[in-house]
Amino acid sequence: MRTLQVALAERSYPIHIGAGLLSSFPLAEQVRGNQVMIITNETVAPLYLASLEAQFSAIQCDTLILPDGEKYKTLETLETLFDALMAKRHSRTTTLIALGGGVVGDMVGFAAACYQRGVDFIQVPTTLLAQVDSSVGGKTAVNHPRGKNMIGAFHQPRLVLIDTDVLSTLPERELAAGYAEVIKYGLIRDPDFYQWLETNNSQLLSREESVISEAIFRSCENKAQVVADDETEQGNRALLNLGHTFGHAIETATGYSQWLHGEAVAVGMLMAIRMSAELGWVPDSLEPGVVALLSTWGLPVAVPQEMTPEKFVDLMAMDKKVHNGQLRLVLLRALGKAVVTADYDEAALQKTLEAFCGA
Repeated sequence: MRTLQVALAERSYPIHIGAGLLSSFPLAEQVRGNQVMIITNETVAPLYLASLEAQFSAIQCDTLILPDGEKYKTLETLETLFDALMAKRHSRTTTLIALGGGVVGDMVGFAAACYQRGVDFIQVPTTLLAQVDSSVGGKTAVNHPRGKNMIGAFHQPRLVLIDTDVLSTLPERELAAGYAEVIKYGLIRDPDFYQWLETNNSQLLSREESVISEAIFRSCENKAQVVADDETEQGNRALLNLGHTFGHAIETATGYSQWLHGEAVAVGMLMAIRMSAELGWVPDSLEPGVVALLSTWGLPVAVPQEMTPEKFVDLMAMDKKVHNGQLRLVLLRALGKAVVTADYDEAALQKTLEAFCGA
């Protein structure tokens, strides 16, 4: 087991990474009260719920199994969670445990932030995307029909438990979606990691455990450093959203049901790279290299046919990085150097949108 610390003073917490942790790590010792509720989904529950439940035989342990999918990341689903907590009389000393991917983690974290004005929660991510990104940093939210993650709160977990063994049951498409977020860290702040990913791509594709574990560790290490410097995204934490403004527009336009988050981010990163090249900030040669990496994983490198420049602009106007009516974008000044800026030529944005939409 390898452990990282997210350094946030009194809200600091560990990220434990290793094989077999779901059954071997003493998770019950991390619970401060005598109640837990494990929230998972119908895909993950048959695989891992029983082994997690077994750790809490000495205290009240309730479970809630939600439908699987981004389209269920809503206020209505959140209400179901609150109903279950109150029906089982969970107090403010309860601990919620998120067993699942980013959708489960985001909703459980938001519920923990709100229930009785804040209770403990633990992240047990079961997808690569959740392990390297959404489980770390305390950003919690649900979606709205007009925008992704528009309703939420910052609420840090008590700990993050990453069992790399669970990736053995992860479908190829889900694994690939997580890989898009892994590449992101190399692009925005860690060029050595980006080169390492290029070198070790075939081992990652074959799910070599030691290589995947290293990719997860280095991704979490990068994110933990960014979060420690800017917990509530007042500045540099927004750099973690490379490609997300474009990607969220795709997810919203397709009703959160056709594209996985990582798939939309993959295309969004290419759009951000193209726009950075249009501005003369990065060489044109960067994009083909990223396209090649993404393509080996079967990730999309083109936007959905129904997307138009006008639709992108309309949906991006609802992005959380809009300040005083100005859309800020995460772009690259160089490989490993990202910036959040509203100081860009609008013509470069329009040209990028038209190029990807075939307009």
